[in-house]
Amino acid sequence: MLRWLAGRSRNDMHVDKVLMCLDNRPFADPLQTQFLEIKAMNHVRMPGVVVVLAASLAIVGCGKKEEPKAAAPAPAPAAAAPAAKPEVVVKIGHVAPLTGPIAHLGKDNENGARLAVDDANAKKVEIDGKVIKFELLGEDDQADPKTGTVVAQKLVDAKVAGVVGHLNSGTTIPASAIYNQAGVPQISPSATNPKYTQQGFNTTFRVMANDIQQGSVVGTYAVKDMGAKKVAIIDDRTAYGQGLADEVEKAAKAAGATVVAREFTNDKATDFKAILTKIKAKNPDVIFLGGMDAVGGPMLKQMRELGIKAKFTTGDGGCTPELVKLAGAASEGVICTQAGLPVDKLPNGQKFVEDFTKKYGQIQIYSPYSYDAVMVLVDSMKRANSTDPVKYLPEVGKTSYDGVTGKIEFDEKGDIKNGAITVFEIKDGKLATLKTEGGTASAK
Repeated sequence: MLRWLAGRSRNDMHVDKVLMCLDNRPFADPLQTQFLEIKAMNHVRMPGVVVVLAASLAIVGCGKKEEPKAAAPAPAPAAAAPAAKPEVVVKIGHVAPLTGPIAHLGKDNENGARLAVDDANAKKVEIDGKVIKFELLGEDDQADPKTGTVVAQKLVDAKVAGVVGHLNSGTTIPASAIYNQAGVPQISPSATNPKYTQQGFNTTFRVMANDIQQGSVVGTYAVKDMGAKKVAIIDDRTAYGQGLADEVEKAAKAAGATVVAREFTNDKATDFKAILTKIKAKNPDVIFLGGMDAVGGPMLKQMRELGIKAKFTTGDGGCTPELVKLAGAASEGVICTQAGLPVDKLPNGQKFVEDFTKKYGQIQIYSPYSYDAVMVLVDSMKRANSTDPVKYLPEVGKTSYDGVTGKIEFDEKGDIKNGAITVFEIKDGKLATLKTEGGTASAK
């Protein structure tokens, strides 16, 4: 009896567990539920059912059905970063003699343009919704007209949007026809021959005074300020040298002087004693050279060797630190001119001077004008909201830009308005300013 009660108690214990499961477990099939309830209630007569029930519970599981946990809310999507604006490369050409006797002047020009490109890129210029990366394509024309046209076509084929150059009038003028045919704007920082902008091209511009202005100042200064009554003139037969010499001759005669000699050499010559001996016999008060410093330096030395006492004057091509280097002590007292303001008087030029000299060394002549030429192209593109030469070329002619060299505006031919001419004297190996005529200060 006790064994039965004990067994029953064990069965009761199992039954209780089964009934608890039946109360708490929702089965998918009601007939299954009823079957288990009946088997449980008759466990005394069918004690083996406990085993069956236990096995059933192992299959279906016991306990309340767990409610599925609510999924954690998805994090709010982060605000989308603004799409980066596309970057477009725009090529600007630059041409100057990078080899040969005046390579130092060509490199000076190119470095001014490179500094401008670097500064423009640092500003992340945006045009037509795109970030523009300017790239300078530099070419060497060797100061040779034929080479100048070859590299001009090369730049056109490279799809440049504009050109800064050339340095020499003799290469700038023939190259300008190629740029004009292609519709590519060209701004020269240093070609001063008037013919450059007298061809009727709408693509030609210059950011410094031309030789009509410079020649007038030189010729008049020689007579009025230097007291010359007899003037001898030498030129190097280049478009620049001969063109400037012609204007000096006109101005000197107009001021009352007599031109007692007119001689010529070439831009590669180094021996001038033959023509200097002829000039010495004319006993001039002033000798003017239309040419570059590579000619002027040796010529000055040979003048002193021949005992020529005449004062020496030259234009912007010889008004350089390189002339002092080449001529040495013979350069003392030389009077020369530059088409533009003195570097220390440039309206917005002090930062340029600091940046340029830190990166490239001493300024020769034209690098500030190369810098401004690039910036005028960039400014015109911005105003047109396009880097397409066809679209922005009209804006170049409308330019009113405050550059490092002063206010830049062009007349109907492409010449700078009110360009300045500065007269210097070489004293103690340095260019000392004597006077400036013309020029427009920047509004800034």
